[in-house]
Amino acid sequence: MRLEIRMWFLLLSSLMLVATGASAEDYPTRPIRLVVGYAPGGSPDAVARTLGQRLSEILKQPFVIDNRPGASGTIAANQTAKAASDGYTLFVNDISQYAITPLLYKDLPYDPKTAFTPIALAVMVPLVVAASAKTGIKTLSDLVRQAKANPGKINYGSPGIGSPHHIAMEVFCREAGIVLTHIPYKGASQYIPAVVSGEIQVVISAFTGAAPYAKTGQVNLLGVTSEKRFSVAPDVPAIGEFYKGYEFSQGIGILAPAGLSPEIVAKLSAAVKTAIAGPDMNERLIKLGLISTWLSSQDYAEYLRQNLDKYKRAVDESHIILN
Repeated sequence: MRLEIRMWFLLLSSLMLVATGASAEDYPTRPIRLVVGYAPGGSPDAVARTLGQRLSEILKQPFVIDNRPGASGTIAANQTAKAASDGYTLFVNDISQYAITPLLYKDLPYDPKTAFTPIALAVMVPLVVAASAKTGIKTLSDLVRQAKANPGKINYGSPGIGSPHHIAMEVFCREAGIVLTHIPYKGASQYIPAVVSGEIQVVISAFTGAAPYAKTGQVNLLGVTSEKRFSVAPDVPAIGEFYKGYEFSQGIGILAPAGLSPEIVAKLSAAVKTAIAGPDMNERLIKLGLISTWLSSQDYAEYLRQNLDKYKRAVDESHIILN
């Protein structure tokens, strides 16, 4: 009797292994939910919709965009962390939910280091420092010179306290030895009009937010928050050209709940690589002010780990108060 039970157990185990392998091989067999931690309109949402459309074509299943804004994206991140680890719930991570929210919230409902399976990095978002044309500030050197002559009297806008924009700007201020006054806004729809009108003197924004107003001469683009210049703005200097090691570009990638099978991870990661490699896709991303930058699951995991350390160090060394 015991031998019979054991044989049935071994047979059942074998069948489960076969079913698991078949599931990974046949994946996906139904629509995939792509969770975004922000309302429609921002860079993560643009990535989700642009990338989701191409992934649908590659994987032959619909990608349903699920916007879950609130609490700096942690609502969406937590919902993903608690979802079934079957590849049918994915999360568009803009680095904030992984590297910054642990610094913002003491009781974060998920541990970013253990709650997710990295799939792939997809794009980089150029952030740009821009000044109102009314200020006469045309270069980073102009900004530093005026700020040193008027400590704390130049205001800059960002999407909010603890945003990558806020931290990147404060690190720049520390490197340059200047003091600017931070004015947090709720988004580009507020801080771009503020810098155009001269209500604030400077802003740090996604490139697409400020670029149209640079073309009309209403703002001056001073520098991008990276070590090297971006192809979408080759004439705008990189802050890293002035301050060695400065790199605060915003990477957007795909995460899944922890425990996703390696076979499905590999299939999704390869699909992301294929999706962003096409010339038509690259053109679409450039129009959105995004740079296609694929990293494999393993390399994306290392990128996330490095950013976890980098943002913690940036906040500590720049004495940034987040809460």
